[in-house]
Order: sequence, then C-alpha cells, then structure tokens
Amino acid sequence: QVQLVESGGGLVQAGGSLRLSCVASGSIFSINTMGWYRQVLGKQRELVAVITSGGSTNYADSVKGRFTISRDNAKKTVYLQMKSLKREDTAVYYCNVRGATYASSGYYTYWGQGTQVTVSS
Repeated sequence: QVQLVESGGGLVQAGGSLRLSCVASGSIFSINTMGWYRQVLGKQRELVAVITSGGSTNYADSVKGRFTISRDNAKKTVYLQMKSLKREDTAVYYCNVRGATYASSGYYTYWGQGTQVTVSS
C-alpha cells in the first residue's frame, strides 16, 4: 500500500558526487519527516540526514558541509546530494519516511529497500 523507491546509488571515486532520490507512492499522505540512514555490515544503522515538514534539517557530524537533504512535497520525494565523498561513506543507504495513510489514524514509519553507495580511491 505504501512504497518507497530509491535510486541514484552506485560507484564513485573519492571526492566525487552522487545524488540519491526516494519517491513515496501509494496511500501515504500528510508526510511528516523524511530522511536518510545508512548501514555497513556488522554495524548499526545510523542517521545521515533528516528534514521535517517545515524544512528544518539535521545532519550527522560526519557529513555536515558535504551532504544536503531536500524534499519536494508535491512529488513526495526526498533527495540527498552527496559531495566530496569519502571511502567512509560507503554503505547501504535507506530512505525513511514518516507519514499517515488514508486508512490509518496515526503516523507510521516506512523504509525503502536500500541502495548501495560505494566510494573508491
């Protein structure tokens, strides 16, 4: 009923740039926060960036000044522009959206399938 489709991942050299996109579809509406998380095998999933419905943003210290999160409410899409990529940024990136559906009485959290980002040198 609710689907998050991610795109934009791939292989890039250190210092390069990459843009991730995540489109929400289905019955979801009244989206609250949208964000990006990443995870490396053997480690916990961590917050990369989040943006509220009002446009307020928050970033992990490791990506501040390099990554930019944005959203297009009309398209129900969240983006992550990544610049000056480092090898440490290599991970599976997951889109996260918190919103309500037409059938729900409250807000729920939804996850994308994940997209691999690999940074080489």
